[in-house]
Amino acid sequence: MTNVAFVALACGLIIGLGAIGACIGIGVMGGKYIEASARQPELMNTLQTKMFLLAGLIDAAFLIGVGIAMMFAFANPFGA
Repeated sequence: MTNVAFVALACGLIIGLGAIGACIGIGVMGGKYIEASARQPELMNTLQTKMFLLAGLIDAAFLIGVGIAMMFAFANPFGA
């Protein structure tokens, strides 16, 4: 296998594992939000604000990984 094949494999792993991690994280957080708002409905608005803030941060971490993978894919620093 060549360096280009390893870079393509690495890009796929970075994006794929990052997406799986982000989806699991947002799913767990959404479930906990629903559980917390069912227990204390009066806190629903403050919990919702914090939930959306955390969802944005989780997505931002995934998109940073996508950006790094795209850098490897299009501006390959390992040469070909």
